[in-house]
Amino acid sequence: MRKTRYAVAAMAAAAALTLSACGADSGSDSAESGDAETIRIGIKFDQPGLGFAEAGDYAGFDVDVAKYVANELGYGEDQIEWIETPSAQRENMLENDQVDMIFATYSITDTRKEKVSFAGPYFIAGQDLLVRSDSDITGPEDLNGKTLCSVTGSTSAQKVKDGIANDVNLVEQPSYAECVTAMQGGSIDAVTTDDIILAGLASTDANKGQFKVVGNTFSEEKYGVGIQKGSDKCEDINAAIEKMIEDGAWEEAIKKNTEGADYTFNAELNPPAMDACA
Repeated sequence: MRKTRYAVAAMAAAAALTLSACGADSGSDSAESGDAETIRIGIKFDQPGLGFAEAGDYAGFDVDVAKYVANELGYGEDQIEWIETPSAQRENMLENDQVDMIFATYSITDTRKEKVSFAGPYFIAGQDLLVRSDSDITGPEDLNGKTLCSVTGSTSAQKVKDGIANDVNLVEQPSYAECVTAMQGGSIDAVTTDDIILAGLASTDANKGQFKVVGNTFSEEKYGVGIQKGSDKCEDINAAIEKMIEDGAWEEAIKKNTEGADYTFNAELNPPAMDACA
């Protein structure tokens, strides 16, 4: 984690200037008396219910878990520097030391483990469907003859067509929010991606009560905390997540951030057990 040292004595001040010129000290993990610390946390800025930034405020389930973990590591909310971390840039931002941790619907995969390490998981999502609240669609097998939307570049909808409903019609939009808008207009019947992402979309003030998450997941995605390869923080982060689950704050955060979405997390997968730290 980064540290910026301020000292009272003249010699300490000179030393701090020297450190500033050479770059922040990233080798020490424990807080020292008098240190002013910050921690850089990567999140999504455009994912309602998970990671959303507006007018300097940050909200969502990912944000709440990040705050809890940071607090357990010794950082108050005023010591968190929130950094926008788009999906395509997550590994690079960790490798280039632009962030200390990433909470951004970051699925744990063997390919990603070649470049970065993971703590967690803090949630296990599953691919699901978002439909209108009066829809009779109960799962992907009901989509034959229907129109299904996903975002450009995603493979979620194609998986449904290839493996479950061969006669479904696929539509792509630049964002899931635009898929939801199209569903409001009646031009599509369902949207597909991870269940908690769909719940976040349905829980926005503009969408509350209009849509429901079907609740019939057909995949498994472990959301992990991205950390730099070889980081020694994995066990501390896992302990913080376990504490959040045990004291009820984890479930409370899910309910708060999916309120109005008619959503219940998959209790067969969640709360998650922590993976062993590499």
